[in-house]
Amino acid sequence: MLAFLKQFFTWWSGQTLATRFHTWRKGERVGEDEAGNVYYQGGKDSEGRTRRWVIYNGYAEASAIPPGWHGWMHHRTDVPPTKQDYKPRDWQKPHRENLTGTAQAWRPQGSILGKGERPKVTGDYDAWTPGS
Repeated sequence: MLAFLKQFFTWWSGQTLATRFHTWRKGERVGEDEAGNVYYQGGKDSEGRTRRWVIYNGYAEASAIPPGWHGWMHHRTDVPPTKQDYKPRDWQKPHRENLTGTAQAWRPQGSILGKGERPKVTGDYDAWTPGS
């Protein structure tokens, strides 16, 4: 019952009921990446191209799509990585989870949540005070 309610009311933790129905009716499975995300195509979009979508394995995070699949999803290539010998380039880094909002998030120098003190303001800036 919980799985049904999650599919009915949420979009961020897997596919919704509407996506499941659309995938069942028009989806053709194209492949799966190393993270377990499954890629589909079928039907036409508003520009007349074949519609492509992904069912995420777990939490829906667009940055979790590998570079080869990203190119296929955005119609940069018509050949999915499963049908070619795709090798990531040296400069392409593996996926890292988005840490925004967590204790491991990057905090620049001077951030309220960062460690250390904020640097003193320099220059000709004078704070405004009422009545001055």
